[in-house]
Amino acid sequence: MVKLFNTLTRKKEEFAPREGKTVGLYTCGPTVYQYAHLGNLRIYIFEDILKRTLLINDYRVHHVMNITDVGHLTSDADEGEDKIEVEARREKKSAWDIARFYENIFKQDIASLNILPPDTWCRATEHIEEQISLVRRLEKNGYTYRTSDGIYFDTTQFPAYGKLAEKNIAGIQAGARVEQGEKRNPTDFALWKFSPAAARHLAQKREMQWDSPWGTGFPGWHLECSAMSMKYLGETIDIHCGGIDHIQIHHTNEIAQSEGATGKPFVRYWLHGNFLLAPRSVSEVEAEGDKMAKSKGNFLTLNDIKEHGFDPLDFRYFALIAHYRSPLTFSWEVLEAAKSARKNLAIFLQEMREKVTDKIIKKHDEILHTYQTRFLHAVNDDLAMPQALSILWELVSEARKLAREMGGPAPSAASVLNTFFWFDHILGLNLKKASEEKEIAPPEIMELAREREAKRAAGDFAGADTLRKEIQTKGWQIKDTPKGPKISRGSTSS
Repeated sequence: MVKLFNTLTRKKEEFAPREGKTVGLYTCGPTVYQYAHLGNLRIYIFEDILKRTLLINDYRVHHVMNITDVGHLTSDADEGEDKIEVEARREKKSAWDIARFYENIFKQDIASLNILPPDTWCRATEHIEEQISLVRRLEKNGYTYRTSDGIYFDTTQFPAYGKLAEKNIAGIQAGARVEQGEKRNPTDFALWKFSPAAARHLAQKREMQWDSPWGTGFPGWHLECSAMSMKYLGETIDIHCGGIDHIQIHHTNEIAQSEGATGKPFVRYWLHGNFLLAPRSVSEVEAEGDKMAKSKGNFLTLNDIKEHGFDPLDFRYFALIAHYRSPLTFSWEVLEAAKSARKNLAIFLQEMREKVTDKIIKKHDEILHTYQTRFLHAVNDDLAMPQALSILWELVSEARKLAREMGGPAPSAASVLNTFFWFDHILGLNLKKASEEKEIAPPEIMELAREREAKRAAGDFAGADTLRKEIQTKGWQIKDTPKGPKISRGSTSS
């Protein structure tokens, strides 16, 4: 039984797809005008854990993700310029080149984080007709009106507007103190924006614009997700995900325009991930505890942490230490701890691989089954990854204890490995690969090891032990075997 916290109902619910074991999953993709930052990537990791959890529970998942390559303005209030066109001018490139460049970087980032790609990628610029068709349906149903700069959705005509964000529209109307221009209501939003009149001159013409029944222009940001999700997943979809910053405006507007067009429930389960918070060390300008955001300039990218010597999977592990609905503050110290934990896990798995025998002990397999059951229960309980990690490390201690009790090669070591590889269907940490990799000691350590062997051969066991301790202080360990000394990374785990 999978239970998920539904933002729409504000409670944890047992998940049941609309059609048998098939799940329609839509996740809001990137606006491709800059690099995705770590806060963005934390959301995509949470969505990947969700998808992996559904798959391990034998659901068939049709996952759709959009690429926003037009229409996302510099203000969520339908004002300002298109973010991609602004970046194109700054970099002196075409808007199309900017969009494709950052789209490719994003796909490389999620691949390096071992995030499963969606079944369907869909670009906003390749679905203009679908978006125009959706506006025409809304127009026919009486939800639209025209201003000098576009076609807008009249939120007062949709009684359920704000149900996801629990907005009081009457209160917003009464308390509005912002300039709303020609909009009838503060909460109204653009479905189609006209290209500015000045831009129709060749020198200032928008690169991304299309003809429509209302005039030359481009779709509003919110429109694409409704049009594309309904094209690929139907008019009612099972799960829609994104960050909590999408609740108030983007997802609220998606619901209004989708249900206004179809008269049907748009999404059955809404899931939202919380912010990655930026500490003061990321930006001296922003206060500690601010969300990481491009608009604040206090963000880090995956490339930034790679330049500091971290593997992208270190950040993936880091993202699992907090529940997806809880805020998580970035720090280099905690990322270092995540790196160490992942390394210690690899060392443990390498130990187990060396202990594999054909012998199986039923009691051990019963213990492993208990851990698998507990692990699955944790991830099925609204993706409780901190609890799942705790269970994993309990099993590390338990497996080492069993190996010590038996002495020599560990019976059921193969089953231990298979259990961790099964865990990794959810974790996505490439544990099988980690168990097979052997890190080569640097020349300094190898030289100390040779000196130690020479002292042992000469009978200077005190001197050999001193060198062994020196090797340990440098983060390595040496173990004497019948085939000679074996050098491996030191482990801080018990």
